[in-house]
Amino acid sequence: MKKSYSFLHTIFFLISSIFLLENNSVNAAEKVVFNYKIFNQSLPVEELKKLTDTGEVSPTLNYYLKKTNQDPQTVRDVLTEELNVSTTTLDSTLNSKIGEFLLDQISQTIHTPSNRENRKALRSAIIISSSEDNKVSLIEIIQNYPTKEVHVKTDNLARTYSQLSILIEGP
Repeated sequence: MKKSYSFLHTIFFLISSIFLLENNSVNAAEKVVFNYKIFNQSLPVEELKKLTDTGEVSPTLNYYLKKTNQDPQTVRDVLTEELNVSTTTLDSTLNSKIGEFLLDQISQTIHTPSNRENRKALRSAIIISSSEDNKVSLIEIIQNYPTKEVHVKTDNLARTYSQLSILIEGP
C-alpha cells in the first residue's frame, strides 16, 4: 500500500510540475514590490534579473538601494546564491508539517499581493525553480512566483534566506 501511495504521489508531482511549467510564462511575476519599514518601491522583475545577470543597476533600483543603504553587489549575491536540492525530496519536504511551517515563516517575507494563499504560491515558485537544475535561488523564486506581483519585505531577507536554506538543505 505504501509503495502504491509513493508511486501515485510521484505521478501527481510530475503531472503538477508539467502543468506548472507549461503555465509558468503566463503566471510568472512581472513586478516585485519591496517593503522596507514604511518605504515601498515597485520594480519590474526584469530589472532585478538584469542586476543578477550583468551587475547593471537601473536608475529605479539604484534609487531604492541608496534609500535603504544596500550595496548592489551584496543584493546581487543574495539573489543569486544557489541552494542545491533534489526536486522530489524538496516536494516531500514542502508537503510535510515542518515544510508547511517554514513556508508560512518565509511567506511573512515573500508573499502575494493579497497576503492570501502564500504557502501555495511559495511552494509552487520553489518547485518550479528547482525543477530544471535541482537548484534554487531567490531570484528564481521571485521570477517563478505564480502571481503578476510579488511582495518582499526586505528587512526580513537575511532571516528568510536562512529559513530557505534550512528548508532546502536541512539544518
